[in-house]
Amino acid sequence: MSEVEDFIYQFDSSQRDVMLYFHKLLTNDLNLTEKIRFKIPFYFSKSWICYLNPLKNGKVEFAFVRGNELSNSRGILDSKGRKQVYSIEFGKVSELPVQEMNEIIQEAILLDETKPYESKRKLKR
Repeated sequence: MSEVEDFIYQFDSSQRDVMLYFHKLLTNDLNLTEKIRFKIPFYFSKSWICYLNPLKNGKVEFAFVRGNELSNSRGILDSKGRKQVYSIEFGKVSELPVQEMNEIIQEAILLDETKPYESKRKLKR
């Protein structure tokens, strides 16, 4: 088992099921690389694309690092007051809007492949 899978299996059934669903989709089907960063699973190709954040309320936050650059045409992603990261929360696999999530994930991967990430942080001189 990978480091990320070890992390996922620490959680109770509904959070574990949601995280496993996305983990398998992102790694097996879409060939993204997984890595634990900031104590949670991140997925990347050329740059960080998304992460899974288990929340204290029993849900899982599925967040897109460059969410502000995604179209969010269906309006299901929420910035939660953040400038760059947009996310959506799920409590159960049965709640997942599969079609919409697949579209957003594909858009995020396409963005990563076609437009290099440029840090918006101001460099100290």
